[in-house]
Amino acid sequence: MGISVIGAGLAAIGAGLGIGLIGGKAMEAIARQPEAQGKIQSSALILAALIEAVALFAIVVSLIK
Repeated sequence: MGISVIGAGLAAIGAGLGIGLIGGKAMEAIARQPEAQGKIQSSALILAALIEAVALFAIVVSLIK
């Protein structure tokens, strides 16, 4: 159980870092090109959702195994 909890924690940390990077880079891109805000925002939301799904899958797999 110990190593699986560490794996779940690493998955959560990785997801947090990834979503933070996406948000930060999206804000930088919107600041450079405000007219592309809609496209950048929708792409960032899709990528954040994909990261959340992968992180949730990793957490579930690490806690089941």
